[in-house]
Amino acid sequence: MFQRIASAGALGLTLTACSGDLSTLDPAGPYAGAIANLWWIMLVGAGLILALVLILMGLVFFRPGFGRRLSAKGWMIAGGLFLPVPVLIALMTYGMAQGEYLIGAWQNEPVVARVEARGAMWRWDFRYPDLGPDLATEGTLHIPAGGVVEVHVTSADVVHSFWIPRLAGKIDAVPGHETVVRIKADVPGRYGGICAEYCGTGHAGMRFTVEAHAPETYRQRLTALSAGVSAP
Repeated sequence: MFQRIASAGALGLTLTACSGDLSTLDPAGPYAGAIANLWWIMLVGAGLILALVLILMGLVFFRPGFGRRLSAKGWMIAGGLFLPVPVLIALMTYGMAQGEYLIGAWQNEPVVARVEARGAMWRWDFRYPDLGPDLATEGTLHIPAGGVVEVHVTSADVVHSFWIPRLAGKIDAVPGHETVVRIKADVPGRYGGICAEYCGTGHAGMRFTVEAHAPETYRQRLTALSAGVSAP
């Protein structure tokens, strides 16, 4: 019974990762896009290696004597050194290039807004110091679309993890410490966020929503929120 529950949970997580509001394979910004591209490259690389292994295994089964010209030691060297090393070097090079792209993008593109995110069992609170010290929202993060937003993340109790799969990678929320992640939404819309670090019995429900507004309406929307007015 427990095995069935675990299998169902794993299947649910897999399906969530492939589609839906928490999809890592449906990026809505350049930072999440770089991570998704790296995933696809690694998937293709792993698939090619698997295909090669299956082809060699098929030749061994259906063509007796295949590969006898190469000694057992030769096969070990070829399969354990000459094949994986170039593949690993290529994947590592591409991964480092993607990392450099992210760092370069952060350094070269100006930050249009700064927000503060604080995790606590089991909710997320957000503040907007650029627009006023008292402006805060709970459960919904408001950002301007089309620009880089710098999010300063911390925790009020235990370690959480701040993650918006369609906009950027995850970063830990550590009590007494501030970490920074930058996000960017290409177009206005709503995006799902979640705590990606197990933090107690309410962890599964520790979600939040990101609302990306058109730049010209972003300040107006937050001003309406601070005044307690429902924006249209």
